[in-house]
Amino acid sequence: QVQLVESGGGSVQAGGSLKLSCTASEYSDKNHCMAWFRQDPGKEREGVAALYTGGGSTYYADSVKGRFAVSRDNAKNTLYLQMDSLKPEDTAKYYCAQDPEGWMRDGTCFDPNGYNYWGQGTQVTVSS
Repeated sequence: QVQLVESGGGSVQAGGSLKLSCTASEYSDKNHCMAWFRQDPGKEREGVAALYTGGGSTYYADSVKGRFAVSRDNAKNTLYLQMDSLKPEDTAKYYCAQDPEGWMRDGTCFDPNGYNYWGQGTQVTVSS
């Protein structure tokens, strides 16, 4: 059972930056999806950024392109989300997700139904 632990959330003013981290309890050497989602109360969970380890493809929601960057440190089993130029509409609880068994294929990493492992979430609040 893989456990994912997120950190790095907080409160920041518009235009500021935050870096989220998601550390996995186990390392997977299979090609697989890793992603960040976010969710506001009453809204659907939204894919924000994703990475496919086989080849390193990255994917971003249109709303965050050019402002957010997803990356991975294999040695630390950690997925990161660098968030710059934050806007009030980025306010949400952010979750990381991983498919270590490699069931998901490249190009499908924004499908939340494909993930079996989720972190507990970390709150990001951006004030205007």
